[in-house]
Amino acid sequence: MDLTIIESLKKSLETGEKCVLCTIIDEEGSTPRSVGSKMLVWENGSIVGTIGGGVLEYHVIQEALKLFREDKTTALYSEEFTATEADDPKAACGGKTTVFLELIGRKKELIIFGAGHVGKAIARVASFLNYSVTLWDEREEFANPDNVPWAQTIACPLDEAFERYLSFHKLTHVVVVTRGHSLDTEVVRKLDGKTACYIGVIGSKRKIAVMKENLLKMGVSKELVDRLYAPIGLPIKAETPEEIAISVMAEIIAVDNGANVKGLRQPLDV
Repeated sequence: MDLTIIESLKKSLETGEKCVLCTIIDEEGSTPRSVGSKMLVWENGSIVGTIGGGVLEYHVIQEALKLFREDKTTALYSEEFTATEADDPKAACGGKTTVFLELIGRKKELIIFGAGHVGKAIARVASFLNYSVTLWDEREEFANPDNVPWAQTIACPLDEAFERYLSFHKLTHVVVVTRGHSLDTEVVRKLDGKTACYIGVIGSKRKIAVMKENLLKMGVSKELVDRLYAPIGLPIKAETPEEIAISVMAEIIAVDNGANVKGLRQPLDV
């Protein structure tokens, strides 16, 4: 791999800036560049490296930008070169190139609502597991970098957090562990229609049942209510905030890895 590509990719990973790595994986006939040629594309359209320039490179850049917009992580693009030199000298190759595009730098993300003892412990464990962690609480004395150094902290009213600071995608995990049951309910209500691969809510079975009933009365979609992981976490009889954090992250790992979460959530024998 070209040293410039390696250094640019390393810098993006260190700064958390996403980019798309475009690699030629197949060639037929005469093509601008051979298998293994690479190019990096950033969200603003800038590039490092080349896979041959011309029409092919333009189209691959457009495909890369689509990965950012459509929240996908990989794509394949093939193009045949049939133009004559009179049409475009650079495209007069009479071959076919296939390019593999891969979004680099997007981590699994965890958004935690509630910076109390449990939220703080979950943030610490999730950070250790290499999740990108965002922790919200309306109380600045709880949600601040000194108190929770393992996460990006947001301290503001809930409405403002959703409007200005939070984004949701297919790699987003959400944990709701706020200071009170009514605030938990309000957070879940605002999650209706948001994209997330996991939404877990803390609470006893009785409180969760009441919450779900209230959410449906508020007009929250049954689809969201039915897919909540609540009570949150695998049933390991956790008591301390740290034990609860382990149970929550174990459940999230199980979801991410396609494990039989329903079976794992069966209560332990007394």
